[in-house]
Amino acid sequence: MATQIQDEDDAITGINVTPLVDITLVLLIIFMVTATYIVKQTIEVELPRAAHGGETVNKTFALVVTREGKSFLNGVETDDAGLIAAVQTAHNRGEEVQAIVGADKNATHGTVTHLLDVLKGAGVVRFAIQIESEQAAAH
Repeated sequence: MATQIQDEDDAITGINVTPLVDITLVLLIIFMVTATYIVKQTIEVELPRAAHGGETVNKTFALVVTREGKSFLNGVETDDAGLIAAVQTAHNRGEEVQAIVGADKNATHGTVTHLLDVLKGAGVVRFAIQIESEQAAAH
């Protein structure tokens, strides 16, 4: 009977890197696929330069309306008076105010319309409605 006796002092002479390469490639593919969902679609333009263009300071307010009708300004619950005060404070600092309004799809139309009316009354002329694209919702 011939048996092989393995010496415990033998050094490892090679490392199998195939599983490491496999895992790395799988992670690379996952990052490449998910990167297209993370990056927003943009239109690239090269803007002209002007010596006396003047810089405007923009202040963007993030407004959210819940399905219960509660309003949040930059993550903090607010009412009409608080919203008007925040806009006036920004105007007093010389900032041009713009707002992004996001509302739960079950929020009432009247609540969102009232919020937009308060914004316009406070002097905000630029605002956008935040939506989720159909493609992102399907995944």
